[in-house]
Amino acid sequence: MVNAPDPGLDLAMLRGLRAPSAKADPGAVADILTRIEAHLAAHDGYVAFSGGKDSLIVLDLARRIEPDVPVVFFDSGLDYPETYDYLTELTHTWRLDLHRIPTDPPLLQVLADSGHWDHSAPVGTPLDLHEVLITEPARRAHQLLGPGELWGVRADESAARRHLYTRGGRRDGIVTRADGTTAYGPIWNWTIIDVWAHIARHQLPINPVYAKLRELGVPEQQHRLSHLIDGSHLDRGRLTWLRRGWPTLCEQLTDVLPRIRQLT
Repeated sequence: MVNAPDPGLDLAMLRGLRAPSAKADPGAVADILTRIEAHLAAHDGYVAFSGGKDSLIVLDLARRIEPDVPVVFFDSGLDYPETYDYLTELTHTWRLDLHRIPTDPPLLQVLADSGHWDHSAPVGTPLDLHEVLITEPARRAHQLLGPGELWGVRADESAARRHLYTRGGRRDGIVTRADGTTAYGPIWNWTIIDVWAHIARHQLPINPVYAKLRELGVPEQQHRLSHLIDGSHLDRGRLTWLRRGWPTLCEQLTDVLPRIRQLT
């Protein structure tokens, strides 16, 4: 008699069985839905969707209030290949009103033109990646869809994000900007445990990049689905994981950005 293979511990099920914290229990989620409804009524706008776990929850919650809520994917041209496939599939399955706002020029061209990634190239003007990747694309999105934004930015991800939400003594997840736009982070005070537990309980479809990073042994606190490379956090092994998990793609990027070889 041949025994069936042991499927192992189902981590997704284990996460789903965890009791939610007070910030993410059914009562808190009901309050969040009420606030999302009020935010959309007051500001219109869109859900900023990166393909990551946090923005997935925000998208799920917003769709409970407004199934046809506009969704914006800020496309740098340097996201994981799996993210683009995931975005296409989710758009079809959930029938999303998706708007792709591309970085102009694409991030790879910006990095190559800067000269910082090739010792043999002249160094160009200093890079302002915040303007290239966030400010300018967001400006176009707001012009198209309105001054409101729902996003998955959480305070416990970094000191800068904690300050973003708590400056001036404010602790309501609202960020008002000088340009007249207003962002609301419905899960701004959730922990990583709250996030994964919610995804498991509601069986939300997650980006397959997370499973690949886990297989590669990347620590969970580094499971951030940002751009493949943008000059940030290179001291945390991002390029090493890229070379191990996506070797062909890494080699193609190295042809354009030769200094990658020195950093992996």
